[in-house]
Amino acid sequence: MQLQDAVAIVTGGARGIGRGIACELAKEGARIAIADLPATDADRRETIDAIRRLGGDAFGVDVDVRDEAQTQAMVQATIDRWGQVDVLVNNAGVIKVGPVFMFAADDFDLILDVNVKGTFLCSKAVAGHMMQRRQGRIINLSSMAGKAGRGGVSAYCSSKWAVLGFTQSLAHEMAAFNVTVNAICPGEVDTSMWREVLLPAVAAATGGSQEEAWTRMSETEVPLGRPQTAADMGQAVVFLCKADNITGESINVSGGSEMG
Repeated sequence: MQLQDAVAIVTGGARGIGRGIACELAKEGARIAIADLPATDADRRETIDAIRRLGGDAFGVDVDVRDEAQTQAMVQATIDRWGQVDVLVNNAGVIKVGPVFMFAADDFDLILDVNVKGTFLCSKAVAGHMMQRRQGRIINLSSMAGKAGRGGVSAYCSSKWAVLGFTQSLAHEMAAFNVTVNAICPGEVDTSMWREVLLPAVAAATGGSQEEAWTRMSETEVPLGRPQTAADMGQAVVFLCKADNITGESINVSGGSEMG
């Protein structure tokens, strides 16, 4: 698929990895719907401005990916604006940390609702349109935590493993319609999820500062010796959009932290 003048929806697109993906797609000439919660509006405006500085076109659409009516409205708003949807990037996600014996059931439900049900509902909302047009790309954000379990993030790991299973199943269903479905598994990316949730937990467990924990992870635990960036994730999305003969796959973008 050529991305010039293609139309992409990026959920959770207001900041972090979502912003990096949206900007990399925009560099290729795609038009971007930045789909996110209303509370992210200031960040979303910054992302839209960044895309426009790149010479691209973007608009914002409110969505709670847990709500089927809202995901359908997101897709329809994009079609109403540009007449089509060529790419869906299911990036919206949440995380909470804690051992299983202390983990709240409501938090477990929230993580699965956003990370798994949200991916399902957004994919469902766009699938019929792509099937009718007989072309499209669906790219789901999983994680290294979707490849190997890690202590303290059981709910998040569960959700990201589920995303990989969903990706493979949907890839089978959509193949006859020339729609590919793949996943990306990010590694250590300097986002609010890391800064606000994961690093405080890592630092508390190791007894050092958050900056020390980040440096240790990125320089000594990543084989390439450096953290990943949101733009790295965007480049992987661009690759999968252009790859006509890859479907049902999960690509690690982790500097070698995960090779399975």
